[in-house]
Amino acid sequence: MYSDSIKNGANNAPHRALFHALGLTNEEISRPMVGIVSSYNEIVPGHMNIDKIVDAVKLGVAMAGGTPVVFPAIAVCDGIAMGHRGMKYSLVTRDLIADSTEAMALAHGFDALVMVPNCDKNVPGLLMAAARLNIPTIFVSGGPMLAGRVDGKKTSFSSISEAVGQFAAGTINAEKLEEFEKKGCPTCGSCSGMYTANSMNCLTEVLGMALRGNGTIPAVYSQRIELAKHAGMKIMELLEKDIKPLDIMTEKAFMNALTVDMALGCSTNSMLHLPAIAHECGININLDIANDISSKTPNLCHLAPAGHTYIEELDEAGGVYAVMNELSKKNLLNLDCMTATGKTVGENISGCVNKDTDVIRPIENPYSQTGGIAVLRGNLAPDSCVVKRSAVCEEMLVHSGPARVFDCEEDAMAAITGGKIKEGDVVVIRYEGPKGGPGMREMLNPTSAIMGMGLGSKVALITDGRFSGATRGAAIGHVSPEAAVGGVIGVVEEGDTISINIPENTITLDVPQEEIDRRLAAFTPKTKELHGYLKRYAKMVTSGSTGAILKD
Repeated sequence: MYSDSIKNGANNAPHRALFHALGLTNEEISRPMVGIVSSYNEIVPGHMNIDKIVDAVKLGVAMAGGTPVVFPAIAVCDGIAMGHRGMKYSLVTRDLIADSTEAMALAHGFDALVMVPNCDKNVPGLLMAAARLNIPTIFVSGGPMLAGRVDGKKTSFSSISEAVGQFAAGTINAEKLEEFEKKGCPTCGSCSGMYTANSMNCLTEVLGMALRGNGTIPAVYSQRIELAKHAGMKIMELLEKDIKPLDIMTEKAFMNALTVDMALGCSTNSMLHLPAIAHECGININLDIANDISSKTPNLCHLAPAGHTYIEELDEAGGVYAVMNELSKKNLLNLDCMTATGKTVGENISGCVNKDTDVIRPIENPYSQTGGIAVLRGNLAPDSCVVKRSAVCEEMLVHSGPARVFDCEEDAMAAITGGKIKEGDVVVIRYEGPKGGPGMREMLNPTSAIMGMGLGSKVALITDGRFSGATRGAAIGHVSPEAAVGGVIGVVEEGDTISINIPENTITLDVPQEEIDRRLAAFTPKTKELHGYLKRYAKMVTSGSTGAILKD
């Protein structure tokens, strides 16, 4: 065990003295040291219950003969950060989390780790750290929120965001808006739809780094505490068998993750996070791979915001393993991959039946024959852009209209809520990319306003920023290259025609190439005065098309 190098022998008496200062007994010091990375805080609803999850993990580790030691990881609530400068600090925390976890784990000589994340950047950041450290590691999340209820119908965070647009359009009054506000998020946990946090927690199961139910057992269920105890016990087995993250997160495992991503209809943010996690594993995932997988993977789930079912219903239907079992019927998964259960994918999903074919469509009767995410290319986005096609209405899969151009989210939001966006328009929001933002802000407020004002089947939105998993509609993000590095999106002019064809995976600025070249030759991207971490981040971050990883 690595911790022996800081615990055993006369020379390590000073180390042992500090362990005794923590109140550890000789018996505890002699056992394997298991670090429990807790992202508990009192500002993120998805993290307020993690103290209880951590206590259960500690008990599981101790029952199995290890010594649990807790240290923290930060987490930003994307919902609270939304719509102001705080959103610049969301994506950038992914690397802070990975870096700080690496530092804590190696500085203190842990033998194994249990990661306890929940919301958006916390999960991929800790997966990146797990790959980097490559010591036995398992994940157990805080779990999803239960859906709310308004007028007898289930609701979620996206319902509240769209209610703001409905209020602006005059279709609901202030009392109804307040009802959404009070009832839409009824419990702790990650927001109840297939948004980014739940997407990544489900995909952590698929990658093999978590036990069954990690992505779907609701935060308030006692079963979540049982899961945490089992994760604590299981890490001791992984340590004994020396099963490490790089044994689990192989290229085949990432192909599985992309496949299930398409079947579930996950957040477009997965197209940032999976490449970044793979990069830490020494694996290259380009977005052409995503389209290849999408072309042969049926979309089996329409969870909110794409439909009217929620994570709690996915759990009741059999969870992620039931989706994987459906996919295995057409040989779409690599079943021989090792997982944190100590068994292969095939062994894990054997017998995991689909208990509700309204929530998980049978593979013979999917929502569509192609996956939930599409990667588009064209002269407007030569390096790619991304759309959650499963959340786009039929009328907007192919669209052409005049560009309405804005250089920041706030200006676009004012135009949308001010009634200045008309049917057929293509809203373009630029200088919100990884460098230009910096931090690649999510655009949930503008997309929700468009939906709430009844324009979801008539207006598209394109940005070099990104979207919340709660976004639905013809919302196309991650346009690369971004405006700040001289991308074509930076020279789009008001009234230019933009054509979108999601089935054909194309996006086109309908301007002669000679004119585009002329504009680019005269183009100087706008710059912003930056300070602190954002200044360093903007210098180091790469394109959205490469997962917004930092330069080596």
